[in-house]
Amino acid sequence: MDHASKAARLVLFFLLLLPPLGYAQSTEDHNRALATAFYEDLWFNNRTERYVDYLADTYVAHDIGDRKGVVEPAIEQKIIADRFWAGGTMSGDIHFQIADGDLVATRWEWRYEPETLLAKMLFGHNSIPIINVFRFDEDGKIVELWNHRHDIDTNMTIIYSARGFALGLVLTLLVGAYAAVLRRRLKRLEAG
Repeated sequence: MDHASKAARLVLFFLLLLPPLGYAQSTEDHNRALATAFYEDLWFNNRTERYVDYLADTYVAHDIGDRKGVVEPAIEQKIIADRFWAGGTMSGDIHFQIADGDLVATRWEWRYEPETLLAKMLFGHNSIPIINVFRFDEDGKIVELWNHRHDIDTNMTIIYSARGFALGLVLTLLVGAYAAVLRRRLKRLEAG
């Protein structure tokens, strides 16, 4: 066997040991494209029926507040998007995405133009920054998502404040009513 043949066999042997070059990058590019299409279909255009193209039958949601590790059926994303579409028009822009293995993080801006009275009261005209992180399975479906929204820029702040005010008012009225009852009893005892 000549030196060129030995060298060729040695190179072939080492090439067989290496993982396919570009495999991880092509998977990350594919997942990034799926994440982009998810936003385009469900949140930037009213094509919510395409949720099945992006989500596994169930996924794990990690949201702001106490809503962590909730297992939801895929249709929940369609229901949420349809609720917003029923009250107004949505659009947005993807600012950037970062992919790492089966994870894709997207920083995007959601814009909402309410068209119904209820949507105007609940959500108002908004533009809020959102960061989502999706974990994809080997079939290219979202199996886990983390949702980080800047809700303080929405009417939700007013709603939470109103709830707190209403709760405080009810408690104050209850304590005041109880104090009035005790005061009457005290006056009766003093008179009697």
